[in-house]
Amino acid sequence: MNHQEALTAYIAAFVAELFSSGITDVVVSPGSRSTPMAMVMAEHPDLKVHIHVDERSAAFFALGIAKATKRPVAILCTSGTAAANYFPAIVEARYSRVPLIVLTADRPHELREVGAPQAIDQIHLYGKHVKWFAEMALPENSDEMIRYARTVCARATAIATGAPSGPVHLNFPFREPLIPKMDETLFQFTERPKGYVKVHNGELTIDDVYFKEMAVKLRGKERGIIVCGNLEDKNFADAVTKLSTSLNFPILADPLSQLRSGGHSHENIIETYDTFLRNEDAKSFLKPEVVIRFGAMPISKSLTIFLKENHAAEQYVIDGGGGWRDPASLSTEMVFCNETLFCEKLLSFNESKGSTAFLEEWRKVNELTKSNMTQIRDITELSEGRLFYQLADLLPEGSTLFVGNSMPIRDLDSFFLNNNKSIKVMANRGANGIDGTVSTALGAALYSDSLYLVLGDLTFFHDLNGLIAAKLYNINIHIILVNNNGGGIFSFLPQSEHPKNFELLFGTPLNIDFEHAVRMFNGYFSRIQNWDQFELEMKKSVDQSGINVYEVATNREKNRDEHREIWRSVSQEISEFVKGAH
Repeated sequence: MNHQEALTAYIAAFVAELFSSGITDVVVSPGSRSTPMAMVMAEHPDLKVHIHVDERSAAFFALGIAKATKRPVAILCTSGTAAANYFPAIVEARYSRVPLIVLTADRPHELREVGAPQAIDQIHLYGKHVKWFAEMALPENSDEMIRYARTVCARATAIATGAPSGPVHLNFPFREPLIPKMDETLFQFTERPKGYVKVHNGELTIDDVYFKEMAVKLRGKERGIIVCGNLEDKNFADAVTKLSTSLNFPILADPLSQLRSGGHSHENIIETYDTFLRNEDAKSFLKPEVVIRFGAMPISKSLTIFLKENHAAEQYVIDGGGGWRDPASLSTEMVFCNETLFCEKLLSFNESKGSTAFLEEWRKVNELTKSNMTQIRDITELSEGRLFYQLADLLPEGSTLFVGNSMPIRDLDSFFLNNNKSIKVMANRGANGIDGTVSTALGAALYSDSLYLVLGDLTFFHDLNGLIAAKLYNINIHIILVNNNGGGIFSFLPQSEHPKNFELLFGTPLNIDFEHAVRMFNGYFSRIQNWDQFELEMKKSVDQSGINVYEVATNREKNRDEHREIWRSVSQEISEFVKGAH
């Protein structure tokens, strides 16, 4: 059998197994060495092939699709630096637990380390940032090698989706000629035509004895809190709120926990902790003896400090992915169990309800903080805090809110309050970088009815070329561009106390008119002048398609001062309340 037939049969077996393993989306970046895989993928009747010319953006685009669909996505590129450009998204996928199947084409072994063009060392290219790596065998058409290709594909998908989810890397060496032989029998297999091997991933759980013992431990513990970070399980909200009611423990809900929005009970959900936990009186007043934590580490620095300061408390970290999310080494018990199952099991064994006094203290402080924060509506100039404060009211029901890192995600944490809308909140919080944000949001928008991206000017600039996906695939996205002409978060950090080279090193003003770039991608651009215009644009956005960018220009120094004034005002109110409560 000739080379072309062997190449085709081997790759067709692999691609067919991709679909059988649950993959429906592949993101391909054009290249020569990846030609055989790309051509066969394009022939598969059930695969959705998305072409993205920039590998860096392509990988983030795939990341967004995987985040939105909760299914693995395959990415394919040619050899050389094309594969290196995948690296930032792979790092993000690893730490945010998103399944990606990374397929890199490579030169065959005889062309490595001999000066051949576009040949770099791709073996273990991504190091420990992938869950598994395999150097694929050269294509053959023997029964054994067809089984091998299909088995490796199923195995890779199972590893990527197994808890904790993440990226895997398969490196394919291809010899020339690279053109496969296309015919109607391409994906027809006599042996196991519906998929070669099914892999069944189970959920982590704990024996009932543990839950009985924990219920006994918690009996009489009245000063407990539940902390919820980034979590995607749709059943978790109902389970954890019921557990909260049973234990009388307040829930400190990170905006990425999906607990601040939705139809579940918000009675015990505390959302303004980032503001009031800056106050020493509040921290002393609300000191816990038990902490039960779910999901990723919370965004809030003040909450993280609060947990560190209460290191003497019993701290349970529940992780259905079996990871070790405890950067401050605070946990007394690390529990590897599905988070929803944990809540349901503990609830079933919890026999007695304790006092509600501690819970009521948290509620009162939370309500007092929210009441005091209404002053932000009085800010007449365009303001980052007010923007996030009003978002819940302005976003349509069922929308997705994707938030950029640096200052926007922190403002979301501070000012995005509980609401009954079904708003899904997303962000790239694995490695917390600003790279690839536009591309990730566009990937998510491909499978979202209405997606709004809020990000800063540096983050937007960093991934402007990602907008090409929206133009090519008619993806609808609404981008709220907070333009403070530089790195706004640095105004809150110690660097700001050293003004000599602050603008040069940290402020980094770009002085860019983004309207020209948006028009280049056939997008709509609106430069917001006041709040009335912003509200009008948000109402109109429901009916607008394509790329829509609403630039909200703010001042970094004023923004910092507004935040500090709100924190000062709230702190004063909280201190007076705590003194009165004593």
